[in-house]
Amino acid sequence: MANRIKIIGVGDDGQNNLFPRYIEWIKEADVLVGGERLLSFFPQFSGQRIVIKGGLKPVLEQIAKEAQTKKVVVLASGDPLFYGIAALVVRKLGKERVEVHPHLSSIQLAFARMGESWQQAQIESVHGRPIQGLAQRIDGKEKVVLLTDEVNTPGAVAQYLLQFGMTEYQAFVAENLGSTEERCTWWELDELVDAIFSPLNVVILKRKSGVVFPSWSLGIPDEEFAQRKPEKGLITKKEVRVVSLAEMKLRANSIVWDIGAGSGSVSVEATKLAPYGQVFAVEKNEQDLANIHSNRMKFRTDFTVIHAKAPQGLDELPDPDAVFIGGSGGELRELLAVCCARLKEGGRIVVNAATFETLTTTQKALQEEGFVVRTTLLQVARSKPILNLTRLEGLNPVYVVVGERKQEKERNQ
Repeated sequence: MANRIKIIGVGDDGQNNLFPRYIEWIKEADVLVGGERLLSFFPQFSGQRIVIKGGLKPVLEQIAKEAQTKKVVVLASGDPLFYGIAALVVRKLGKERVEVHPHLSSIQLAFARMGESWQQAQIESVHGRPIQGLAQRIDGKEKVVLLTDEVNTPGAVAQYLLQFGMTEYQAFVAENLGSTEERCTWWELDELVDAIFSPLNVVILKRKSGVVFPSWSLGIPDEEFAQRKPEKGLITKKEVRVVSLAEMKLRANSIVWDIGAGSGSVSVEATKLAPYGQVFAVEKNEQDLANIHSNRMKFRTDFTVIHAKAPQGLDELPDPDAVFIGGSGGELRELLAVCCARLKEGGRIVVNAATFETLTTTQKALQEEGFVVRTTLLQVARSKPILNLTRLEGLNPVYVVVGERKQEKERNQ
């Protein structure tokens, strides 16, 4: 039977704070695996060394092969199961073949230096990942931990957050934790932009006490959105917006197309409902783009804005889990054909129709594409003062048409 592979977490101080049994296991190993920096902490090791460099697939294959007859130890930074190599090794080789022995993680050390608890902190990684979408994921959180890299540096993170006006945060930057070159400093975001740090750093954002910051729940009032004036019709009204979003059945990682975005109100709320997904606001009218961008910043929702007349501009987008159509520019049938073809299994298309013609075209098109179709008529009236009394003022009725892709088994019946 093959030997169990030991994955051992190592800090920036190398052997200094490792448990004695960890050091003993490393000495007894026939094969030591790790990045060049981690391997350099053990210059006296005389066995076989495998350097992790570039792709991991050949390294994993070699580890599995060597473990058939030899004792293999894999070195990892900090806690190997926290954004580390251990999860990949376990997934590829199986839990029964692996033992994980963690060291202190960089986050534990950073909060220890900060002198604060971290059980309520939100953890986000922009290490090797795009920073887009970070704004909506951390908005309103009291403490946020960010794992950075050489592109998404502390300065780049600060510059990004300042775009969304997130000045309620101060940053604690912890560099080279556990080593002789350790440095921990507090920064205002504007000071952080041009600062230089070691590549090995952790950023903790802490909300300042007493600072009032905007907070929005589902159903943002219409008047809060920047919109075209004096024509205030290019916004999906709050009541219709909330129902339409509910019909889209968004998940945290949903991909959404908002076609005919207008002011971007649906994109804003969809982004908040799908903070780990992707939302694309497609709008043909150039004069509306400034309002969309303004709302994107105000509500801290980092979605993508596309200036195009759909279905142009959709080819390069990832397939959607949900599509919202608030306006089509007169090419509704062609647009629905494209959306139906691209929609993921189990996805939904929601169309707001203000006219009988749009309603009829939408229902017929979705049925022809093999979708299950359902329509709700929303007739909303809002209270309005009249002298010392109150009356109701009706909004334009809107048909909310929902097209749901049939599951594969339903189509085959």
